[in-house]
Amino acid sequence: MRRTDIKQELRTLIENENDLHVLEAIKTLLVKSSINPILKEKLASRALRAEEDIRTGRVYTREEIEKKLDNRLGL
Repeated sequence: MRRTDIKQELRTLIENENDLHVLEAIKTLLVKSSINPILKEKLASRALRAEEDIRTGRVYTREEIEKKLDNRLGL
């Protein structure tokens, strides 16, 4: 199915929809899918960096994290 076909089908479905909750859900979905491109790039970059850290063993054990947190909180 081509993009134009999908858009036309969506227009028809939305035009025929009377349930306000469904329309609000569609709107929320469309707004959230157009997330700020800069934010999207930052999130993708962080995810890739985290995967690289895991792959190369740059990780902490639970005990190490708890100790760091305790030290930071002065416990």
